[in-house]
Amino acid sequence: MLPSIEQRLAAELAAKAAQVVAAIALLDEGATVPFIARYRKEATGGLDDIQLRLLEERLRYLRELEERRGAIIASIEEQNKMTPALLDAISHAEDKTRLEDLYLPYKLKRRTKAQIALEAGLLPLADALLADPSLNPEQEASNYLKPAFATDHGDNPGVADTKAALDGARQILMERFAEDATLLQGLRDYLLEHGVVESKVADGKQDAGEKFADYFDYSETLSTIPSHRALALFRGRREEMLNVVLRLDTEEEKPKWDAPHNPCEGRIAARFGIKHQGRAADKWLADTVRWTWRVKSFMHLETELMGALRERAEVEAINVFARNLKALLLAAPAGPRATMGLDPGLRTGVKVAVVDATGKVVDTHTIYPHQPRNDWDGSLHTLAGLAEKHRVALISIGNGTASRETDKLAQDLIKLRPELKLTKIVVSEAGASVYSASEFASKELPDMDVSLRGAVSIARRLQDPLAELVKIDPKSIGVGQYQHDVGQTQLARSLDAVVEDCVNAVGVDVNTASAPLLARVSGLSSSVAQSIVSYRDAKGMFGSRAELKAVPRLGDKTYEQAAGFLRVMGGANPLDASSVHPESYPLVEKILADINKDMKAVIGDERLLKSLNPAKYADQRFGVPTVTDILKELEKPGRDPRPEFTTATFKDGVEQIRDLRPDMILEGVVTNVAAFGAFVDIGVHQDGLVHISALSNSFVKDPHTVVKAGQVVKVKVLEIDEKRKRIALTMRLTDSAPQPGARPEQRGDRNDGKRLAQHQQQASQPVANGAMASAFAKLKG
Repeated sequence: MLPSIEQRLAAELAAKAAQVVAAIALLDEGATVPFIARYRKEATGGLDDIQLRLLEERLRYLRELEERRGAIIASIEEQNKMTPALLDAISHAEDKTRLEDLYLPYKLKRRTKAQIALEAGLLPLADALLADPSLNPEQEASNYLKPAFATDHGDNPGVADTKAALDGARQILMERFAEDATLLQGLRDYLLEHGVVESKVADGKQDAGEKFADYFDYSETLSTIPSHRALALFRGRREEMLNVVLRLDTEEEKPKWDAPHNPCEGRIAARFGIKHQGRAADKWLADTVRWTWRVKSFMHLETELMGALRERAEVEAINVFARNLKALLLAAPAGPRATMGLDPGLRTGVKVAVVDATGKVVDTHTIYPHQPRNDWDGSLHTLAGLAEKHRVALISIGNGTASRETDKLAQDLIKLRPELKLTKIVVSEAGASVYSASEFASKELPDMDVSLRGAVSIARRLQDPLAELVKIDPKSIGVGQYQHDVGQTQLARSLDAVVEDCVNAVGVDVNTASAPLLARVSGLSSSVAQSIVSYRDAKGMFGSRAELKAVPRLGDKTYEQAAGFLRVMGGANPLDASSVHPESYPLVEKILADINKDMKAVIGDERLLKSLNPAKYADQRFGVPTVTDILKELEKPGRDPRPEFTTATFKDGVEQIRDLRPDMILEGVVTNVAAFGAFVDIGVHQDGLVHISALSNSFVKDPHTVVKAGQVVKVKVLEIDEKRKRIALTMRLTDSAPQPGARPEQRGDRNDGKRLAQHQQQASQPVANGAMASAFAKLKG
């Protein structure tokens, strides 16, 4: 018997069935992953948020599988075609592919040529020739000729001649062969192992499809092609720049009718005992096998396997986006300091917004330091006045058009007015324009011009990236890999999960949080989040977590899910500012009573708290994991899991690609991490690429294990292609830029997998610079 859903999930997660059963029960009751991971460790045996997300996703798939299994069984039984053997096979099908293979012969479909042949009475002819190849096909077929006649399905053309009879018999056998589940799985497995994806440039599209030049004459095995290359191929095919096909590695091109028999045809023949022994029907049967492969099986499997390749590539692309988004959301906050946001521009000017330590907008302006006005001195005067008036500590500069020119303006301001003690930072402005035009921005900043709202967002995202970026649709933040080419529903679900996990890992100040931020808290919907803000505006700041129960539509279940992630700073109970859940307050009181100390004396006393034995205070409701978490939280209540704030310093005089030189060492910020490497902003308007082979002196399988978005890194320039706006970088600072005219093995070749593997595994060899340069198109194209 097939294992239960719970048993399958337990095996996949390397967990106990009881843990999985408990987690499923909690999810079904409406509990969120952050809540279960943090506050129900006893029930789940400590499953973390990553395991729970996987469980949640797989649970959805397996339940859909069971639903489909039931529908298929009902359909076959309704046709009165169910057999014990078939029912057993369906009941033991482990995935949707196997299930659909078994259902294929019984699936309701439009009237096929095989069905027409069956209606014409040609089944005995097909069975006879298959069973006894010594029979003469033409002679046998002559026994089945009949005139056209009418049926319930319409006119039947009958069987006019022996050719028609043999064609009909062939259609019957072809359908039978192609719908054999065991054979189909064998062909699928063989094609997975021996299939080659091949692409050629479409006729006349060499110039228009230049960004797909790497794929104009390209092939790679189906089982090894990475996600970014697969998605590039699919995009090229969709834009009609590439012709993409699947073929066997034993064939030079997609199957032709006059090609020799291939291994897959041999498998079909072997499955049905078809051999070429010079008998009368052997050639006819061999041709039937060939037709089955060319017309039925291969076309079906090509569509299926290319679809599966796309699905795998999309999953990986979504995972890349999710990891980058997480790194961006959990980037170090500059904290509550007055900040000036500069949204760079040329002709339209630089938009300026000053926000105070709480993020409230206190001033806005537009300056024109660049072409065509070139009011440099006037702009410096304006910025100095604003900085002095509002005691600005930080200048946040968007990284878009005119970013470096505006960065130089800020640098001149710092030199001109050192007493202001200003610090400038260039930040990603991805999504700022989306926020500016959003409905929430119009409500949050109703009397402000749309163009100035972007500067506000740029300022606030420096103070607290998480709090600001949650106001933007995650898909608009722009840290994905082919994000517009993947399934948008799955992408949205994955990114929403990342945002939810990040927000709840950090916690939210209920007295300062925006509605979009509150809406990401465990258990809170958008409407309840808005109710909290409206209640706060009407009644004033919350003095305790308990006061949240008075918010309309915030019931007991919602309070249970959300309370532990909401912070009330400066309230009467210090625990309200921590991640200790209100349901555990009595446990804390029990601990305090046992050690005879009050709350203020215990909080922050690391030595005392570490000396306590969690097992002493555990009971049936609160086990050792919960007690341990509480003691750890009391050491530093409300600790922020995000790193300390640091900034990258761009090199003076390096503002354009033309300013770069090989072997130049620079500081930069990682803007995006893809499967093939990391993009780094070094302050020249165009990100450089550190190929995966240049991230470390040791082998790197996944770039995310080495770098993450927002990280400050040191890089060396290897190659500059100013015309194509491509910069090859390395984080292996002992590498040297290749000399002009270097041999291919020194420069690297993107399509040479063996050479690339050598570069990855042998850090002492020259890095694959050509591999870096050509990889730009995979993400930026």
